[in-house]
Amino acid sequence: MTAAGGPPAGDLPPLVDHHCHGVLRYEPDAAEFAGLLTEADRPAAAGTTFFDTQTGFAVRRWCPPLLGLPAHCPPERYLARRRELGPEAVRRRLLSATGIGVYLVDTGLPGDLTGPAETAGAGGGTGREVVRLETLAERLAAGLAANGPVVAEEFTAALDRAVRAAARTAAAFKSVAAYRHGLALDPRPPGPDAVRTAARDWLAAGAPRLTDPVLLRHLIWLAVATGRPLQLHTGFGDPDLRLDRADPALLTDLLRATADTGTDVVLLHCYPYHRQAAYLAAVFPHVYADVGLTLTHTGARAAAVLAEFLELAPFGKLLFSTDAYGLPELYVVGSALFRTALAELLDGWTASGAWSAADARRVGAMIAAGNARRVYGLEDGGTADGPEDGGR
Repeated sequence: MTAAGGPPAGDLPPLVDHHCHGVLRYEPDAAEFAGLLTEADRPAAAGTTFFDTQTGFAVRRWCPPLLGLPAHCPPERYLARRRELGPEAVRRRLLSATGIGVYLVDTGLPGDLTGPAETAGAGGGTGREVVRLETLAERLAAGLAANGPVVAEEFTAALDRAVRAAARTAAAFKSVAAYRHGLALDPRPPGPDAVRTAARDWLAAGAPRLTDPVLLRHLIWLAVATGRPLQLHTGFGDPDLRLDRADPALLTDLLRATADTGTDVVLLHCYPYHRQAAYLAAVFPHVYADVGLTLTHTGARAAAVLAEFLELAPFGKLLFSTDAYGLPELYVVGSALFRTALAELLDGWTASGAWSAADARRVGAMIAAGNARRVYGLEDGGTADGPEDGGR
C-alpha cells in the first residue's frame, strides 16, 4: 500500500498519467465538490446527490483513509475534514498517495487550477504540458485583437508559428473537435484559401469559441506536422458534446490519412465506444488509446470495462490516465481503480493458465508506464518539468 488504507501499489512502476488536468487551488464548497464528481453541467436532481454514483462511492472508498478517516465515511464528515486540513495539505496528501511519477497536464481549461509543475510537485513527480489546440488558437486571436483589427493572413501565419513553438516544449497536443463539431471531419488538410476564408469569417465574428470545421482540421494538421503525439477526445464527456458524434470509428478516414506522417494519435476516454477504439488501435500502427476517465466513472465495474478493451487492443497500445480535473481525489480514484482492475484481470488470467506470471508483470508495466514513455519520448531526461503555466 502507498499509505494506510490508500491505493494499492502492486508490482507496477510509477505510473505515467498521460492525460490529466490541474486541481483547484482553493477549497470548493459542498455543491462544487459534488459537481466535480460528474460530467453533468447542472446540479443533481432534487432528492439525489452525485455522491451516489460509482465515482462518489470510489471517492469515499479510497480517499478518507488518506485524510485520517475511515473508508466509506459520510460525505459531510469527509468534506469537513477537508476544510480542516486546507487545500494545499489535501492536495499533497492525496496526490502523493497515487503512485503517479509523471503528469502530462492539459492546460487548456480555465479556472484557478494548478499547472504542470505545481500539480506534479504536490505528488512528488514531474510534469509536462499538453497543449490544447483550440484554446491556443482562441488565446492567440484574443491577444492579436488587443492590438487592433486582425487580418486573416496575420492570424494564420501567427497560428503556424505558435503551434511550432509549442511543439518545442509540449509533451503532446490535444484537440476537442469532438465537442466543437464532432469527429466526422473531412480527413484532408484544408487548402490555404479555405483556411484564410474560414479565419476571416471567424475573426470578423469576434473570434468566438472555435467551432469551424475547416479551422479545426487545420489545427489538427498543423499539430500532425510537428511530429508530437496528438490526443483526441472521443466518447463521453459533459453535455456540451453530442455522444453520437464522438464515436472514434468516425475518425477512420483521418487515421488512414495520418498513417504515414510519423505522428502518433492517442484516443482518449473512448467509452462507450472503447471496443471501437480497441479495433482502431489494433489495425493502425500509429493509434493508441486509453480508458482513464472511463475507469473513474465506472468504479466497481472498472475491471469489466478494461477487460473489454483488452479483448482486442494490442497490449503495447493501451495507456494509463486519470483525466482528473479540479479534485485531487480524482487522481486517487483513477489510479486506484486502474491498479485494482488491472490486478484483478492479470491475476485471473495467470491463475487460469492463460498467461504466465512473467508476461502479466511485463504487460502491467507496459500499460502503467512503458507505453506512455515510448509514445511521448519520456526517456533520457524527457520527464523534466515543462513550463509552469500558473493554471491556465
